[in-house]
Amino acid sequence: MSAIHNVQAGNTAITVRKDLRVPMRDGVELAADAYAGTDGAPRPALVALSPYGKELQALALTMPPQRRPSPMWDGCIEAGDIARVVDEGYVHVIGDLRGSGASDGEHIGNYNAGGVSLGQDAYDFIEWVAAQPWCDGNVGMIGISYFGSMQLLAAAARPPHLKAIFVSGGHYDFYETTYHGGIMWFMPRAAREGRGGDSGWAFTDRVKSRMLENCTPDYVARRVAERLADPDVAAWPNLVHTLHYPKNHEAWFDIITNELYGDWYEERNPVALAPNIDIPVWLQLDQGRGWTLDGTLEVFHRLRGPKKLDIGPYPPMQSRPFIEEHDKMFRWYDYWIKGIDNGVMDEPAVSVFVEGSREVVTADQWPPKPIEYTSLFLRPRGKLLAQPEPMTAEHAAPDGFYQAPLTVTDKVEILTWRTDPFEQATEMIGTGAAHLFVAIDQDDSNLILRFWDEAPGGRRQLITTAYLKASHRELDDRTTEGNPYHPHTRAVPVEPGRIEEYVLRIYPFAATFLPGHRLVAELSNDEPLVDEHNSLLPPDAFHLPVGRPVTHKVYRDAEHHSRLVLPFTSAKAP
Repeated sequence: MSAIHNVQAGNTAITVRKDLRVPMRDGVELAADAYAGTDGAPRPALVALSPYGKELQALALTMPPQRRPSPMWDGCIEAGDIARVVDEGYVHVIGDLRGSGASDGEHIGNYNAGGVSLGQDAYDFIEWVAAQPWCDGNVGMIGISYFGSMQLLAAAARPPHLKAIFVSGGHYDFYETTYHGGIMWFMPRAAREGRGGDSGWAFTDRVKSRMLENCTPDYVARRVAERLADPDVAAWPNLVHTLHYPKNHEAWFDIITNELYGDWYEERNPVALAPNIDIPVWLQLDQGRGWTLDGTLEVFHRLRGPKKLDIGPYPPMQSRPFIEEHDKMFRWYDYWIKGIDNGVMDEPAVSVFVEGSREVVTADQWPPKPIEYTSLFLRPRGKLLAQPEPMTAEHAAPDGFYQAPLTVTDKVEILTWRTDPFEQATEMIGTGAAHLFVAIDQDDSNLILRFWDEAPGGRRQLITTAYLKASHRELDDRTTEGNPYHPHTRAVPVEPGRIEEYVLRIYPFAATFLPGHRLVAELSNDEPLVDEHNSLLPPDAFHLPVGRPVTHKVYRDAEHHSRLVLPFTSAKAP
């Protein structure tokens, strides 16, 4: 039963309509809360949809924003600043997706609810909101992360009353959200079950595994046995537990048992659906989350209607409750929904904050400047230089490291290469590639590259990253210089001891290295759990460690030009 009452949030008086029941076309009802001004006038609505629970989102009325690192930062309060939305003359409508929170129905698998696409449910939800007496018939959407992905799914379904969307920090290619370069990432589990707490999905007994629902018991048992045979999985207690008791961790069970790209990820992939979207779309993302920036750019290039792209400054994680980017969002919606000519469409389509110089570069395309791909070569004594190594392997012996499993050590071994100090400001914007000639003494390992801007005093900031599971080294026909693509559709075991060329995709970035600064490249097969960057991410935001002892030899000699291919827009490195 819905109820109406008024609350005061700071200076804002709000009428709250609690526990509204929103009918879907198949008879299922979703639960929603609506926050509006107390004057009763119809207003445009901004809709937020996720499985994280509308009651959790209501904390935006009472909880001061928390930034990482903070013990009170909690990852799923992401629907936006309720009081600000009402102040700006909109109704904020927050709904629980099918099978979660107070909504009916079942939630099964990836962006799929009981066989009904979440885009279909979003269509019905938006059209119901538009018909309510407190809405003037115009609808936009709001929220980051899962809320952002829902905006694309909704827009691709083309509800007539959805006029525009503003997506901040969305996730798109779901495979690349859960497996970076084929290496499992734990943050989706943290989002599912709570990041350092319990506020993940709003659980019900109607959230179910797609694998358990759609596959035969024999097939599931075979997949579980295959995953448990992977030494990396077998060495990590939480994964072993989930594989044996999947009904307590249904979404994460699906991720573990789908380590290759396939139908489970392609189904209703927001990137694949982007060409169906012709309403105005503004995409925004902060730097430091390169895998998500990659998907953001893919979506941007595929959109059909008016569009803008805004890449903001480091650090990567926004406050919880989410409050950032509202100024830009309201300019966007005031123009497209309220019809206010505020000049937002007279500005360049692309805006990129460049770390280092701290300048904003604008253009009508990505990359915002012409680039020239240039190689920096890995050299002996930890050097990164513009010239390749002239000596053969006999004299330029390979660099190497042995990594013991983290079950027996807490030390992550890292190889490091540095440029000489830059003599002049040097800008790079775009994707890149790392070509590494490596011999591995096991049938698989991880290759993790992290790139830092190191100041003369030693202070450093992460610029971008690259990941590749060695058995996923195959490239596909989309690959070009500086822009490699891996299909991740099969795993090809490594021949132990054989020198292979591994090409890692360096995620998009924008940085200027100031005079005296160095570019630092670090290679490992695991990653430190805490450092200058990882402390800014949620708990559990790290990658599955390698569960076997592995020796790696990195060749960078006259026959093996291990190198970084980087997108320079200005003067080259020394």
